[in-house]
Amino acid sequence: MPRTGTDPYVPGHGDRRWSATAYTLELDYKVATNHLSGWAHVDVQLAEAGRDIELDLYGLRVSSVLIDGQKAKNYSHNGSRLKVTLRPDGGDRIRLSVAYAGKPRPMPGPDGRAGWEELTDGVLVGSQPHGAPSWFPCNDRADDKAPYRIAMSVESGYHLVGNGALVDKRTRSGRTTWTYEQREPMAPYLACVQIGRYAVTHLTAQPVPVDVVAPAGARIGAGSAFEHQGAMVTAMSAWFGPYPFGAYRAVVAADTFEIPLEAQGLASFGINHVTPAWENERLVAHELAHSWFGNSLTARSWADIWLHEGFACYSEWLWAEHRGMRSVEDQAREQWKRLSRLPQDLVIGAPGADRMFDDRVYKRGALTVHALRLALGDESFFAAVRAWTAAHAYGVVTTPDLIAHFGSVDAPADRAVPQVDSIIQTWVYAAPLPELG
Repeated sequence: MPRTGTDPYVPGHGDRRWSATAYTLELDYKVATNHLSGWAHVDVQLAEAGRDIELDLYGLRVSSVLIDGQKAKNYSHNGSRLKVTLRPDGGDRIRLSVAYAGKPRPMPGPDGRAGWEELTDGVLVGSQPHGAPSWFPCNDRADDKAPYRIAMSVESGYHLVGNGALVDKRTRSGRTTWTYEQREPMAPYLACVQIGRYAVTHLTAQPVPVDVVAPAGARIGAGSAFEHQGAMVTAMSAWFGPYPFGAYRAVVAADTFEIPLEAQGLASFGINHVTPAWENERLVAHELAHSWFGNSLTARSWADIWLHEGFACYSEWLWAEHRGMRSVEDQAREQWKRLSRLPQDLVIGAPGADRMFDDRVYKRGALTVHALRLALGDESFFAAVRAWTAAHAYGVVTTPDLIAHFGSVDAPADRAVPQVDSIIQTWVYAAPLPELG
């Protein structure tokens, strides 16, 4: 396995010679000029002896690098790779500190551009799958998860939302520093800040605090697509196991978005997603489901993105049935018919970087989940899902992991032993659409 450029779906990202054990970001951002500056402190665990490691950082200028508080003797920053030469006697645990500045912008990749993006009046960070280096130096691997502490100063007229708990907020000389701590391990692409002129609407405190952060005057709560977001958290906690983080937030920007964007413990929507229509409500459910499938349980490689999107899409169907709209079975049959009319040329277990967000990955992934449910029966299926999210909480998963987990489930007495490996092989690793049992 190559030491750098670790995932072919995001070529040129990541370094397997090291892992992060914690990130601490101390940043200052000026909205009017889109200027970001500060320090990133990365606690590093070396996986092998060597003289250098690489970090991902795109479009920003590095002015200083420290190793355990001392100036690095040699480093270079070319394109999107920061190469740092280590001291030979430094041990296998070091703290790497990087001072950097510039005007952040989205980073290009095989699937498009992602990362830091200016809004009409504020900032959106949506880094899936490769955009994290657009605003901080990191080991940009989905499987390299670590806790984060993010402190950022902005003009005091803005509200800043980050991952995890808001642990400090201080205002001085017209600028406010917001400090968030994400204690549960997080992949770099899920780290974010969202900045705007926002107000907070508290929807519920049970089973965890659920908020919507939106422009003042936006219609949030009753009569909006977010009306049932608290009930969604309760329902999904029953289906999938306890909500994995301390709180959930939806951030609604004043701009319009084509699609919402997920981050750990929160999701970002456009003002167009507030309208109380099913198309918007299903997206609210979909992004919430990523808290379990994608945030807590993260696919080790992007080839397995169906593990995120298949379960999240299936959550939409479960929620529609819960609301008394349409049964899951009807929705599954409808999507099967639609997929049967489309080209049968996509293997969702290896879609390729240019098609990893193809809608067929989502819908066929959801049908795969439904096929497992049909084979196991409701009681065994939902018990297996809850055990799956518990066993792999805050970790990384693969399709073989899922096969091993669901393959060990005892079938009900009135059912044959489910052939989970066969189900996955036909639904995930073959192109022709199987029949739905």
